[in-house]
Amino acid sequence: MQYALKKRDLYLNKLIAFQDIEPVKVVTGIRRSGKSSLLKLMVTHLLESGIPASQILEMNFESHEYSKMTKDSFYNYVKTHSIKEKRMFLFFDELQRIDHWEEAVNAFRVDLDCDIYITGSNAYLLSGEYSTYLSGRYVEIKMLPLSFSEFLCFHDLDVKTIKSALGGEKRVITDEDGIQYELKEAFESYLRFGGMPGIADVGFDQERVLILLDGIYSTVVVRDILEREKRRGQRQITDPSLLRKVILYLADNIGSNVSVSSIGNILCDEGLLDHKGKDRTPSANTVQSYVNALLESYFFYEIKRFDIKGREYLRTLGKYYIVDIGLRNYLLGFRNRDSGYALENIVYFELLRRGFDVAIGKIGDAEVDFIAVKADDRKYIQVTESMLSEDVRARELAPLRRIKDNYEKIVLSLEPGIDQSYEGIKSINLIDWLL
Repeated sequence: MQYALKKRDLYLNKLIAFQDIEPVKVVTGIRRSGKSSLLKLMVTHLLESGIPASQILEMNFESHEYSKMTKDSFYNYVKTHSIKEKRMFLFFDELQRIDHWEEAVNAFRVDLDCDIYITGSNAYLLSGEYSTYLSGRYVEIKMLPLSFSEFLCFHDLDVKTIKSALGGEKRVITDEDGIQYELKEAFESYLRFGGMPGIADVGFDQERVLILLDGIYSTVVVRDILEREKRRGQRQITDPSLLRKVILYLADNIGSNVSVSSIGNILCDEGLLDHKGKDRTPSANTVQSYVNALLESYFFYEIKRFDIKGREYLRTLGKYYIVDIGLRNYLLGFRNRDSGYALENIVYFELLRRGFDVAIGKIGDAEVDFIAVKADDRKYIQVTESMLSEDVRARELAPLRRIKDNYEKIVLSLEPGIDQSYEGIKSINLIDWLL
């Protein structure tokens, strides 16, 4: 069944902005986050802007058609299918499956008049010798699962503003049939099922969503971690059971301070890692290699701590967030007991989508959930479920009050209370902020 392409304007506009400027555009991100569809959207844009189909070449290396290709046969195939003295637009999906692909791509750049678009599901695609080979000749566009706004769009839900019974205005959601839903109801679906684009094709059927998420999880683990290790010849990551334990530990501890040694100690206690030496410490290198593989496959993202007073990044205790909250629910089951961390997870990735560099803020012995920095803009952000309790308000506002600069300070929550600010610290509804 062929589904109509849904818009991903945030990413498409970036590709269009770099069209014919940077020689190579590389779209990275976890599998099934929409990279292939983004390339198709770009092809559609080119066709609509008058580029003939004969000047566009698309290759998906997940297809059996190209499974036996080497870098040389890849080069010859593209050269044969290119039109002399015409500008070619080359689209290569999941190119990391070709060994030494970068040599062929560099040769296209030199030998052909072309504009090149690549996707990859592993950061190894641009690591080490690869990025050196293409140094200064590529731009990376990092793709994430759907934002809340995109989630509504993919599910054909519109946000409308109507008059409320109290005389003001409120936002509601309407579907294709004009049926109205509360905004919070739609957000709870996002919090439950996550933002993988494929969910729009199966609807809010929990069983079908879990099957979809299981397929994504298995593909990431098998193809982007275990198979990749085999191709690299390193074989550091050889135990699928241990890998799953590390994944479950990180998923269960999103937003918490985590060290590699703490993961190792817990896995040792469960008998999954050998203890090394008299002090019974596990192999930190083993745990680190598994964590690195999960970061490279875009399954988890690491966030560093920043000392606000000392103005420096700290080496101790970072945090990890999972790329999609639906994947976390698939791994751990649906639960409400740590929904505050789930909200943090959603805010972290929304800040990344909006182009911010994000760190955890340390101010004395207190912590600010996020420092978000972009060009001359800086925001300090706390995330909590509710600001209605006086104790919670005091706890969330205290670290922000200790920061003496004039940048924006915000508390995001699902229940911000009546006061819109506390001594200049804004209290904003999280759902409104996401929209």
